[in-house]
Amino acid sequence: MSEKINSLDNIVLTKVTSKTTPNERISFNLSLKINGKIRELFNQPLWEKAYNKFDNTFRITINVDLKFKRKVIYSGKFIRKAVFFWTRNPKIHHRIWIFIIKDDSPFYPESEEEAKSKLFDIEEIIDIKLSSITDKVSTVYANVVVSWGKHNFTDPTKLLGRSNEEEIQLVNS
Repeated sequence: MSEKINSLDNIVLTKVTSKTTPNERISFNLSLKINGKIRELFNQPLWEKAYNKFDNTFRITINVDLKFKRKVIYSGKFIRKAVFFWTRNPKIHHRIWIFIIKDDSPFYPESEEEAKSKLFDIEEIIDIKLSSITDKVSTVYANVVVSWGKHNFTDPTKLLGRSNEEEIQLVNS
């Protein structure tokens, strides 16, 4: 029996506009999924075990570097947190539940699947200025590093991935 490992899947970088001038800004949508053992383990009984052992916060750090010809044109860091807490919500039939913090806003999922989706399915908008790109037609890609620390239910993990390449056309203004 082989143990399932954690992985980054479906790392997709999508540009919002295809043509832009060098002094304008361009937006990209970066999406990815964290799959594997951590996603399978992440359920209500695990939350309760972790809470009972005073391990009540799980934090995922996502570091993104947008690159053009090996040159980093954008570096960003995104955080996802899961906090296990004692609930008295009559809609939830468990003693310990979870809320997810994304962009400093808490979200209370109604199901385990919704919690997994909010925590492990990442979708971020990246807005950059293109002054560092001089070629008329350029390709940009994202290097992604996802990590989390040691907990009662997982060892420290670092996952690396690379997105597809997106072509940008610069128009002289």
